[in-house]
Amino acid sequence: MVKVGIIGGSGLDDPKLLENFEIIDVTTPFGQPSSSITQGTLNGVEVAILARHGKKHQILPSNVNYRANVWALKELGCTHIIATTAVGSLREDIMPGHLIFPDQFIDRTTKRSQSFYDKNRVCHIPMAEPFCPKLRKLLSETASSLGIVAHRSGTVITIEGPRFSSKAESHMFRMWGAHIINMSTVPEVVLAREAGICYMIIAQVTDFDCWRDSTEPVTIDEVLKVMHENSEKVKSLIKELLPIIAYNDCACKESIKTALI
Repeated sequence: MVKVGIIGGSGLDDPKLLENFEIIDVTTPFGQPSSSITQGTLNGVEVAILARHGKKHQILPSNVNYRANVWALKELGCTHIIATTAVGSLREDIMPGHLIFPDQFIDRTTKRSQSFYDKNRVCHIPMAEPFCPKLRKLLSETASSLGIVAHRSGTVITIEGPRFSSKAESHMFRMWGAHIINMSTVPEVVLAREAGICYMIIAQVTDFDCWRDSTEPVTIDEVLKVMHENSEKVKSLIKELLPIIAYNDCACKESIKTALI
């Protein structure tokens, strides 16, 4: 049976949207998740919704307890995770207001625990294809059917934050081949693979990163404005997507079986 964890919120944790909802607290071996979890049914599918940065967005990207978040969703029976995230664009054709469904990441974080296995066992989890290709295909097709402008692939670079990039860094990331930039995808995507959960992000482009001389440098007010404008779009996309997600033998679930020493 499919159960979908939704990380990030996007207004979907409004209990009025869910049937038979309950709000629960979960304790994990890695401590408390970022928030209580809202469980219920959305468009006929069981969901568990968690606010990555806390209900009041009070947790810095570096301080998010990613391990507790993913562990809690796994413990609640989630087979899939759809995570929403704000991103800056590193390309002219990826514009504010667009969505993008990445297929690769570059990790520039430095302070975050990236594995559940830090005692007694070592996990070398494969990451050649980090995002679930089946979920990415479904998201792309669903966005197209709804007339939502979305890019079907791309590379997201995750930086430590909470500061934004310097111009030199932004130009470097472009030279590396990155398409968008954020502060949250790593290690979330890695931990989901260790947990055997199909994981995909809905990246909401809020701004052009500071490489673009013809645009004013990004501000948090600009990011929040575009996120608010996009929220209904993302809600409709997720609601439409949920009933067509299938539980099957995806490779995402198998990687952990040969990764442990």
